[in-house]
Amino acid sequence: MTPGTLYVVATPIGHLDDMTQRGREVLADASLVAAEDTRHSGRLLAAYGIERALTAVHDHNEADRVPDLLARLQSGDSVALISDAGTPLISDPGYRLIAAAHEHGVRVSPVPGPCAAIAALSAAGLPSDRFLFEGFLAARTGPRRARLAELAELPHTVIFYEAPHRIAETLQDLVAEWGGERQATLARELTKTFETVRRATLAELAAWVAEDANQQRGEIVLVVAGAPARTLDDQRLLALDQVLSVLVGELPVKQAAGLAAQLFGLKRNALYDRAQALKQAAAKNSP
Repeated sequence: MTPGTLYVVATPIGHLDDMTQRGREVLADASLVAAEDTRHSGRLLAAYGIERALTAVHDHNEADRVPDLLARLQSGDSVALISDAGTPLISDPGYRLIAAAHEHGVRVSPVPGPCAAIAALSAAGLPSDRFLFEGFLAARTGPRRARLAELAELPHTVIFYEAPHRIAETLQDLVAEWGGERQATLARELTKTFETVRRATLAELAAWVAEDANQQRGEIVLVVAGAPARTLDDQRLLALDQVLSVLVGELPVKQAAGLAAQLFGLKRNALYDRAQALKQAAAKNSP
């Protein structure tokens, strides 16, 4: 342990054996453990035979607690920040404290471990080279549908957390906004007794959850594939070439491809070669 250090400690999302050895050592040696819920975390520490002073740091008091915790860190105490489960700050409090620690020159050290979003992604069977962690969607239907509409064309895998009493409605909204054929994986109660990991289309998952009340319980992570690449029909392809021909006559190829990509909802890289070919053809045909 390094004096005056804020340790960000990941804790199990369900199975107690997932706690790392280093995580246990940091919690056992820290001057103070800052926990989202001291009652919950007290039971966790007791399970590992650890007795340490606990203080509450949650959404409603974090701003007020920052000065006191900074003072302790600056005096040489080590503080371990934990959430109720998983890695702190991932849809959990702690951002203000860590930002303040950096601003005041306090060392911040991560103690990595479980994270429900990454655990679900690793088992989802969906592309994982690029992904967006969206966290919790809005509780009300209107804002939730609006946000899904904004994300509909994203080509990357998207990870959501969802409350059990909203999962059925959220899946229905995903089907409405993204289409029922999109592949997705529902990961529920990860590492716990009733763990469920099921990969299917959004329509199939929506029907399954609606029919089985057991799938509307516990902690839920939803991993959804990104939007498929668009294909151009002959009419749109002709329109694209007409637009590109005008643009490459006035602009560099890269810029022309970028503008056309925005207009047609396509990727710039996919249009660059086409724009280059049109520019070369125009140069050959010019007098």
